[in-house]
Amino acid sequence: MKNIINALQAFGKSLYGPVLILPIVGLYIALGNLFGNGNLAEYLPFLNHPIIQGTGQLLAKSAVSLLSNLALIFAVGIPVGLAKKDKGYAGLIGLVAFIIFINAMNIILTQQDKLLTIETMRAAGHGLVLGVQVLEMGVFAGILTGGFSGWLYNKYSGRQFNGIMAIYSGHCFVSIITIPFMILLGVLMSEIWPFVQAGITKLALGIHGAGAFGPMIYGFLERILIPTGLHHLVYTPFLYTELGGVQEVCGTVYQGARNIYFAEMACPSVTKLSPTVVWDARGISKMFGLTAAAAAMIMLAKKEKKQIAKAILIPAAATSLLLGVTEPLEFSFLFVAPILFFAHAILTGIGMMLFYLFDVHAIGANGVIDFVLYNLPLGIEKSNWPMYILVGVIMAALYFVTFRFLILRFNLKTPGREADDEETRLYSKADYQQQPQSTASSTTPLTETGPVGEQIIAGLGGRENIDSVDNCYTRLRVTVKDADVINEETLKQTGAKGVVRHGNSVQVVYGLHVKKMREAVEAVL
Repeated sequence: MKNIINALQAFGKSLYGPVLILPIVGLYIALGNLFGNGNLAEYLPFLNHPIIQGTGQLLAKSAVSLLSNLALIFAVGIPVGLAKKDKGYAGLIGLVAFIIFINAMNIILTQQDKLLTIETMRAAGHGLVLGVQVLEMGVFAGILTGGFSGWLYNKYSGRQFNGIMAIYSGHCFVSIITIPFMILLGVLMSEIWPFVQAGITKLALGIHGAGAFGPMIYGFLERILIPTGLHHLVYTPFLYTELGGVQEVCGTVYQGARNIYFAEMACPSVTKLSPTVVWDARGISKMFGLTAAAAAMIMLAKKEKKQIAKAILIPAAATSLLLGVTEPLEFSFLFVAPILFFAHAILTGIGMMLFYLFDVHAIGANGVIDFVLYNLPLGIEKSNWPMYILVGVIMAALYFVTFRFLILRFNLKTPGREADDEETRLYSKADYQQQPQSTASSTTPLTETGPVGEQIIAGLGGRENIDSVDNCYTRLRVTVKDADVINEETLKQTGAKGVVRHGNSVQVVYGLHVKKMREAVEAVL
């Protein structure tokens, strides 16, 4: 079970890279809409200028083109996320694997005389990928090939030969293994995928047929799995595959809630967004709910500790509100009051259910900044964004009342409510530098990041205990040999908000500056 969880966590982390690109694409589409859709020209006449309109449409439509090639993005991005070393070569192997896979499938379809005309492809479950006709697997093709190529890369990239065979060592040997493997996989999926597709279609129909209950369960699962790092495995299929809906937009078929939304943003003929965007309305708890929860915790903090509680909770709440990054705030109460986190997951599900019931079509997965850029330029009629705010106000009230009741009812030790002999504080860089560096070598220069990197390594049990180091949006993700020797207090002195262990996989929650922490560790290692 530990091995399974470790594998799922590694795979979930590998999705981070491709998934993170899509909001950036969305911002460019939103920026193109701002200048190119004409909705704001009534208030800002200069936007009606042909050059501005043309530039906006160029920007939006160019960015939308990426949505048609998402499978390729995942095929390259997942091996990069999975690779323990030389990630650039891993991405190249992923590209090779994907091209071999789709062409092997096309050749099998050709040999079986199953190729179809453009007009009949969609009805038969076929599609064009990089100009090659294949079975319509969507982003699953990239996830499948990316996962296998990443696994092959980690397993065989260290293989070395001697003599004249040395040239085929390492990355070249991975290519030798990958090509026949992907040919075989393409042949197998040519036969298996129609049955898998039928199952996915039935599952999608079942979820969508569950009415408001479907989004509620989805919202609950997406939040409750945050501590494990497996929440990527919940929302990714809904955002980028058939589970989140299938829609034809401006003559092109898109799968997944976010893909459909971005395509409809850039399509002038779409006058109202489709309801599939409910699967990407996860910002309801980030923008409104957790902000209200932070307000409740600050209100209930002890008088003598209220200022310290504010110093901890206000920046964390601002990060959640503006950027949709919730871990710093969630981890402020996850370990000291897990019942609050369970209530948070339930309330998130309720918020998703209200989105469905109120027919909300706006998007807001990553905080206020995304919400404003994505929805306001589209106008009220197309996105009905005021309804999103209405549901948000309702959820803020529910969060505040629920958190206040639970904290008082069970006397929960949220920030500012600890016992008098317990200290509530944030550790700064200056605090750390005043502490003795027992792990530092006398010959090691104490650079700006060096001491921090050394203390993180010490907290992880020393360099000999570390197998691999990586990061996602807010967490340092480390694979260790022995999780029992990890010192959580040492890690928290470096600014960690929390530490999550599952088998030999350890996640240290830092927040948005996690990349600097990873680089500090890598510099020391």
